[in-house]
Amino acid sequence: MPDYNELTVPEATLLQRELQEKVTLVPYKGPLNYIAGADISFNKFSTTVYAGIVLLKFPSLIPVGYSLVKKEVHFPYVPGFLAFREVPALLDAWEQLPLKPDILVVDGHGIAHPRRMGIASHFGVLAQQATIGSAKKKLYGVYEEPGPEKGSVSPLTDRKGQLLGNVLRSKTNVKPIFVSPGHLVDVPDSLRILRQCIQKYRLPEPTRLAHNAVNQFRLGAIPEGWTGMS
Repeated sequence: MPDYNELTVPEATLLQRELQEKVTLVPYKGPLNYIAGADISFNKFSTTVYAGIVLLKFPSLIPVGYSLVKKEVHFPYVPGFLAFREVPALLDAWEQLPLKPDILVVDGHGIAHPRRMGIASHFGVLAQQATIGSAKKKLYGVYEEPGPEKGSVSPLTDRKGQLLGNVLRSKTNVKPIFVSPGHLVDVPDSLRILRQCIQKYRLPEPTRLAHNAVNQFRLGAIPEGWTGMS
């Protein structure tokens, strides 16, 4: 993997296009005993990135442990290219996991991206890992607002009508989330699996717990490294 700190935005664009050719969208046929959530926390004006991956049993969603990493990055904050700030730290957190999940849910987009290369796809190709993107805001695509009740869904497409993912109302009368496949899973299965990760909150449990862990880590409340939970 090239040093992302040394890339220009045009070089990063070319790399996204190269990686996009390797994205594979297929029905998920593998086992599903463990799932994980990944999230990143940083100040857009800072060079320090905090990354976390929380491992959970599936389908119980009982946490097994979390891997936390702090890393310095110098690639600029540019929307559509956030993976170049985030992926190196996430890869370090991934390497710390004593057990790899069957599916990784990333806080961000998969193919619902202008170049079909959101962070979930980017990470999935590099790690050769099945990934799903679950984002709080739309980056790219068009959709009709899903119904107000929990479980309502509407398709997310590009302007030509190609399906990119789904917009899921994960909690009644609360803003929806944006679900798209990253790598080694397809649009229907990414939605099917993510639905099983929704409990009483808007965010799916894997990324909700990763978000909480990363923020606690950033505040100094929990340590860097792998921590197992008994």
